[in-house]
Amino acid sequence: MTCLEAVASYLPPDSVPIDKALAGLDISESQIRLFQRFYGFARIRRDPKARLADQMITTATGLEALRGREKDVRYIVQALTLPVAAPYPSNPVHEVRTALGLDHAVTFCLTQHACATGLLAVDVCGKLLAADGDPNALALIFTGEKAYTAYSQQFIVDTAVMGEGMAAILVRQGGDRDEVISYMTRTHGQFNQAPWLTYDLAREFDRIYPEALAEVMLAAVARADLDLSDIALVLPHHVNHNSWKRLSKRIGLPMARIFLENLPVIGHCFCADPFINLSTVTETGRLRRGDYYMMVSVGLGATFSAMVFRH
Repeated sequence: MTCLEAVASYLPPDSVPIDKALAGLDISESQIRLFQRFYGFARIRRDPKARLADQMITTATGLEALRGREKDVRYIVQALTLPVAAPYPSNPVHEVRTALGLDHAVTFCLTQHACATGLLAVDVCGKLLAADGDPNALALIFTGEKAYTAYSQQFIVDTAVMGEGMAAILVRQGGDRDEVISYMTRTHGQFNQAPWLTYDLAREFDRIYPEALAEVMLAAVARADLDLSDIALVLPHHVNHNSWKRLSKRIGLPMARIFLENLPVIGHCFCADPFINLSTVTETGRLRRGDYYMMVSVGLGATFSAMVFRH
């Protein structure tokens, strides 16, 4: 069984109001007010002076479970939303591998599921470790990016404002915490041009979004042989408060069980949101041993994913 051995998160020190963060971009004041009043975004974290590799290294230092076990790391995976994470010819994940003393580890990036790639990385690493056969073997996953390019635009129209929070995750086979119980994912390929959809496709995506998300969430619960009432918390991606209200109403999941407390203050941190949320609820005691919880992410393109865990 695949388990999360440890999760560490990092938030840059600068907390920036979103109107200031979005100033000068191709976005109107009315759109900014929409993000604030309707979608629930207030501030994001940024560190313009820090490189992505610096932030990844800082995040990894929070993994106490990694100390003394560096030799057990077989794989390092950078789970990316964007296909390009740093200016050419920089390769942050290789730089991080060397800085952490992990040059022996197989290192690669995943981008195929956009903002849902973090959950894909957990699944892939679990399968790689199972094939490896060493019960002590670990995989190290990094999630989170810098919104530094015109391509990323630092926001997704009518959806989310991008922040720079990050998470580092140690994955192993076996263990006694945060066990993966089920994983469901589905890609609706007709929306593959997102975020540059035609008007009609954009309307269609908005229409099917709650249904498609509900489908994978309920399928993940069913595959885990559970009921929705068994899920103590949903740890979501931060794609605005309104979308979660629609989902809550559709499947009868109380909003109190969808953890949205980080959304207003850190924004949408690419693939990292569910893992940052896990760090928060673990540190604050919101999850008890034996609780079932679900991570949920949707990637532009459009991939809908849900993963059920036992804490």
